[in-house]
Order: sequence, then structure tokens, then C-alpha cells
Amino acid sequence: MAKIKTKFVCERCGAESPKWMGRCPECSQWNTLVEVTEAPPSSGAVSRPANEPVSLLDVPLESLDRIRVPIAELDRVLGGGVVQGSLVLVGGDPGIGKSTLLLQMCAALSEGQGCVLYVSGEESLHQVKMRAERLGIRTPGLYLLSESNLDRIVGHIDRLSPTLVVIDSIQSVSREDRPSLAGSVSQLRDCTGRLLQLAKGSGVPIFLVGHVTKEGAIAGPKVLEHMVDAVLYLEGERFHSYRLLRSVKNRFGSTHEVGVFEMHEEGMLEVPNPSIAFLADRTLMRSGSTVVVTLEGTRPLLAEIQALTSFCPSHMPRRTANGLELSRVLLLAAVLSKRLGLKLYDQDVYVNVVGGLRVEEPAADLGVALAIASSLRDAPVDPELAVMGEVGLSGEVRGVSHLEQRLREAGKLGFKRCLVPYSSKVPRVPELEVLTARSLEEALDKALAS
Repeated sequence: MAKIKTKFVCERCGAESPKWMGRCPECSQWNTLVEVTEAPPSSGAVSRPANEPVSLLDVPLESLDRIRVPIAELDRVLGGGVVQGSLVLVGGDPGIGKSTLLLQMCAALSEGQGCVLYVSGEESLHQVKMRAERLGIRTPGLYLLSESNLDRIVGHIDRLSPTLVVIDSIQSVSREDRPSLAGSVSQLRDCTGRLLQLAKGSGVPIFLVGHVTKEGAIAGPKVLEHMVDAVLYLEGERFHSYRLLRSVKNRFGSTHEVGVFEMHEEGMLEVPNPSIAFLADRTLMRSGSTVVVTLEGTRPLLAEIQALTSFCPSHMPRRTANGLELSRVLLLAAVLSKRLGLKLYDQDVYVNVVGGLRVEEPAADLGVALAIASSLRDAPVDPELAVMGEVGLSGEVRGVSHLEQRLREAGKLGFKRCLVPYSSKVPRVPELEVLTARSLEEALDKALAS
């Protein structure tokens, strides 16, 4: 009988150690090593013949067979449809809407593409049925299965031969031939590897729902994200109705693509024009408010950035940012103080991106800086002006990418003027006046409403 070996594997990076340590030697994270037992392979295993190297010119180029998803925002994030035989991992905070969105996708595909299997390892069939009734889903081609045993799940997939499979969640699935519990490192790795072989061998695309840690990363070893073909994150603020489906890995399409949804009682509804939704409640001629044109994947989005400065009687003024990196706000506040002489040393500074949107690209720097300066001077920014540009430490305004695409989006929403960096090659956009600025001081003079 083969002897069972014991080792310790880091849940964060997948590093292995023969003994337990409080801190992982690879990623330096504390209390991430868990015990894993495994049996060595039997000596009677038959070795498979090795593949022979093939010249690049002799490899045939095959087109990808995609299944178009009737949900346009999800179809955009996937790169134009679901690739047959792909393995997709979907993560997000609890209650953000992962199961709701995937159940809607299964219902939409089952109406015209054949039967679809939805496997729930955490909920009973009655609970899934209640969600389907709330969403108005009553399609006969959608099959439900409440099971956590992977071998039985694979048996049902082989028997049904569905068009698509959703497993909710991968942390609840386990194999009987492994002594560890469901959700452990070894179970996650083995179950994902088995499902990957099934997807590639049968051509059935499989969607996996993954839990996330308190830091927002997929729970389990990092190798889990490397094994799958695509990784999607469903993001959103808890008290906002908007949800962003973001692609951070996609072997069959562009990464960092974004789809926008809105949570309603009847499910996740698509937002075809997110810029209008984010600017719906905008108040004109108020100080501390600017509109920036950001780029999420290939889609330009207009977002309102609000800033508020308030006198602080103590010697430690506060700096708070919501929807932006706090370090970036601190940097811009320092540039405003040094290069423009704005007295922010006795002011609390609060910056917020309206609508629960999170902006990460540097093109929003100019909008943040103008909002802070507008609030401090109590002078509103031109309400018909949209801005974009990166701000350097010397106070210069640097260029941004995809300028024409951003300008056309601003003109489509009714803005009359746009403030862009001077170094950018400005295209001609009908009915839109383009202003340029070399420095932050010049941008402030042109942005404030007369």
C-alpha cells in the first residue's frame, strides 16, 4: 500500500513546505500554510508518449467557436461570446449578484442553444427555484442539480451533454478519493484540474463561481487563476445598485474589459450607456465638481468627481478618498500646495467618485485636482466642460491614450468643451471645442466658470 505523505501548502501563492511555518517563505504572508495529505502515484502507471515538437508554420490556425450570449454586457466582457471548451472563473463579494447573473445567463442560453446545467453545491433546489421565480425564469431547457461530489457531477454532465455548465461554487465541490475537506488547497487544485480536462475534452464551456477573501482576491491558491481560461470579477459598492463585471484575464479576448449592470428586483439589468447613468443626478454650477472621461477596457466612461475642503482646527487634517486611490489624492494635494500655492495644510480634503464607480487610470488626475481647487476657492467648474489628463509632480499635464474615442463620448453626451493635455494630438470632433493646457495652473484658469 502506498504511503500517504503530508506537506504544507500556502493558500495564497501555492508554495510547498515539508513543515508548518507561521510565515510563508515565498509570499511572506502569515498563517497561510495548511496541511495537505496526498498519496504518491502507483508504480504501475503507464507512461504516455511524449509530444513531438512541430514547426510554427505547420500548426493549423483554427477559428474559435463561440456561443453568443443574449446579454450584451456579458458578451462584451467575454470577448464576443463563450468559447467552447473554455473554463471561466467568476469571483465577487458575497451578495454582489454572481449567482443571479449566471442564472440569467443560463436561462437565456437554454432558450436557443439547448439544455444548460446549473450545479449548486451550497443551495438546495428549492432555494435556486425561489431565485428563478423572482427573476421570472421558467425555461424547460435549464436543468438544476444540487450536488457537491465532483464524480457525480461529471457523470451527470456526460449523460446530459449540456451546452454550458455553471458550478456554484468551486469551494463547495470535492472528490471522494481525496482525504482533505472541500475548499482546501488540494481539493481546489484537483477539482479545477478535473473540470479543465472535462471542458477541453468534451468542448463544453464551464463557469466556476469562486469565493473571495477579505482583500478581494479569489480564495484558494493563486494557481487556480492560472489554470482557467478567463477570470471575471463582479464589483460594486454595497449600498449602490450598479455592478461592474471586469475581465482581468481572458485568453480569447481583451483584458480589463468592463460590463455595467444595475441590480433590480427582477435581476441584473444591463446599462447600455453607463455615462448617462453616472451623471443622472449631477448638480450644475456647484463648486468641487468635475466630469472626467475615463477608459474602462475599450469603453470610455464619463464620471463625476466631487471634492470638499473644510477647515480643520486640529494640526492633523484628514484626507479621505472613495473610488480613488488615497495615495494618488495625497500626491495631487501636494502638487496643488507646492506648484499652485493652495493652502491645504489646514483643510480636510474629501474626494468621491459618484455612483460607486472606481477609477484607477491616471487620466482622472486632472479632474481630481480641479475639483479640489474648485472647492477650496468656492468657484464652480464650467458645467459644460469635460476634462482628462495625467498630472506630474512638476505640475505639468501629460497626455492620455485613445483621445479621439474619449472626445466623441463627451460630445455624444452633450458637453460643449473638453480640456485635454497640450502634448496630445487633438482630433477634430464636430460641435466640440477642445481646450489644451500645458500645466495645472493653466488648466485651472480655463476650467473655472466665468
